[in-house]
Amino acid sequence: MTTLEQSTIGDDIVPRKSKSASPKRPPWQEKPSPIVQAAKFLALGISVLLVIIPFWSVVATSIADQKTINDSGGGMVMFPKGISFQAYATVLSGGVVTRATVISILITVVGTLLSLAATAGLAYWLSRPGAAGSKPILMLVLGAVLFSPGLIPSYLVVKQFNLLDSYWSLILPVLVNAFNVIVMRAFFQELPQELFESAAIDGASSATILFKIVLPLSKAVMAVIGLFYAVAYWNAFFNALLYIQSTDKWPMALVLRTYVVNQTSIGADQNAVEALPPQLSLQMAILVIAIVPILVVYPFLQRHFAKGVMIGAVKG
Repeated sequence: MTTLEQSTIGDDIVPRKSKSASPKRPPWQEKPSPIVQAAKFLALGISVLLVIIPFWSVVATSIADQKTINDSGGGMVMFPKGISFQAYATVLSGGVVTRATVISILITVVGTLLSLAATAGLAYWLSRPGAAGSKPILMLVLGAVLFSPGLIPSYLVVKQFNLLDSYWSLILPVLVNAFNVIVMRAFFQELPQELFESAAIDGASSATILFKIVLPLSKAVMAVIGLFYAVAYWNAFFNALLYIQSTDKWPMALVLRTYVVNQTSIGADQNAVEALPPQLSLQMAILVIAIVPILVVYPFLQRHFAKGVMIGAVKG
């Protein structure tokens, strides 16, 4: 049977495509060849190994005993012969790491919630057509993306508001990120305008539209922006080094720097050094404790994150 059939209408012969004929699919929709699939699998496997091997080495070293560390020449361990959790017990019993972890968790939770609230409110205001003063503020936001205030002006502002040695110095100066505002504004603009018009006709205020219509439809972008803020607050190191003078107020990032980068000794009783686990195991244990919270949170946001990273990529 040919792919074309002929139908006679009067004296004309009109070619007609058969129902079995189908248009050719684009090259990117075709099933890849076995060689291409094998190459993709190999590239993905290498990428996974490059991520997993260093992390596994950190975890393995943190639970390695003194004999394993000595046999490895005092370096990192891949497969510990003897397993000991004394490093974690020592780190968590000293009080410094535990207090720093609690401080970082509080700063991350409070800072992320405040940043999301401020970013969502500002982005919603800038996304509404005809909002009073939205254009000048939008230009300021765009300018903040291109130009940073600088170290000395930032420090002087924090000092002028008496925020030095305060936890608020780690939150307020970075409360709103201009790039996150632009991303969230673009997402709000893609929402159906008919929803806002119908809600306004029913007498809903701007706050009602934001909390009952916009935010429930914006879980993806809120998850992505929230993850960005949470990671930034948790890893905040330079601002803490600049603004926090009291060691008992140090967040986890500063404690990690002190014990891992500066090679500071760890242990409540420095006279009983022989009772302490290897110093390298202690340092890797602190590193694991600093990484785990983000690893625990990310799986719950992965579903929204995969959708949110495509914001603005497709128009129409």
